[in-house]
Amino acid sequence: MTSYTETELMITRAAQELTDDDTVLVGVGVPNLACNLAKRTHAPGLEMMYESGTIGSDPSSLPLSIGDPVLATGARSIVPMARGFGYYLQAGRIDVGFLGGAQIDRWGNINSTVIGDYDDPTVRLPGSGGACEIASNSHRTIIISPHTERRFPEAVDFVTSPGYVGGRDNRMELGLRGGPDAVITDKAVMRFDDDGEMYVTEVHPTASRQRIQAATGWDLQFDDSVRETRPPTAEELRLIREELDPEKIYTGSE
Repeated sequence: MTSYTETELMITRAAQELTDDDTVLVGVGVPNLACNLAKRTHAPGLEMMYESGTIGSDPSSLPLSIGDPVLATGARSIVPMARGFGYYLQAGRIDVGFLGGAQIDRWGNINSTVIGDYDDPTVRLPGSGGACEIASNSHRTIIISPHTERRFPEAVDFVTSPGYVGGRDNRMELGLRGGPDAVITDKAVMRFDDDGEMYVTEVHPTASRQRIQAATGWDLQFDDSVRETRPPTAEELRLIREELDPEKIYTGSE
């Protein structure tokens, strides 16, 4: 059996959420690895857009920021950031928003602003950037994150990017498009029930129900037909290790 890390499994499973005809607004980092893996495997027609305004990007190497020139080379077009958000995202032309965050709660709300009290935080984080707009306007949002209790509290310290807020009705009342569709971690795949609360649909081979619950800050529900996640293939691992992140900037050395 080919050996792999939990991070590599998380990336390959997240890539499977994308289809060949999706248009995705990509976050840099691990979401970027998953999107580029999908484009190199089962979704060659995936249209990738980045916050900097590159449309139809096909980077030959790992971009280190949204301003990396590798995103512009070979892109279908490059537009001002305001037009990218206004004409594409806010107009409803983005199928998938792919995001990460420091905290994700049971309703899929994301915090990337502060840890602790907003006026006197323990840690001040980078903030929203375009994440709030992406979470509010994409037809569906995929969230990718390591699974620890620190990252999955019952309630986030600050709602940077709205999920289902406190339930699906809350999101509808705010007039927001779409909503979180899946949360992919290094332990599980989670989706959202009719009320908008997160529950587990897949357990990774390297995890267990007990480990997943211990890494979650609330009583997490499991689907009646939970299945085991497919391990990465040899080709997916080769692409991650040799083409997408050979320096292990995001996959680390675990």
